[in-house]
Amino acid sequence: MSSKSDSSQRLSCSTCFDALWFCYSPVHQMQQYYRVGYIDNCSEKWRALVDCLTLKTKKSSQVQEILDSREKAKPHIWTLRTTEEASAHWKELFGHLEGGE
Repeated sequence: MSSKSDSSQRLSCSTCFDALWFCYSPVHQMQQYYRVGYIDNCSEKWRALVDCLTLKTKKSSQVQEILDSREKAKPHIWTLRTTEEASAHWKELFGHLEGGE
């Protein structure tokens, strides 16, 4: 029962629609222009909405398989390093701060 409710919550397209709606707002467009120097064409938001609506047309078993495979395919957000690699990277970035000041 919880997996069905989780699946239906994850497939709510209203969040995608809200994100698309906000993307076209003057506030978002001016933020984008200020931050990155160009106006957002909102293509990622459109893609997310179309993808969500496409998933709505599939059987729930297929949807769960698709969502699970996407979750597994996501890259990890952290770069895992050994102690030696981390130490070398730290010294590369912040080694100039060590010293006799």
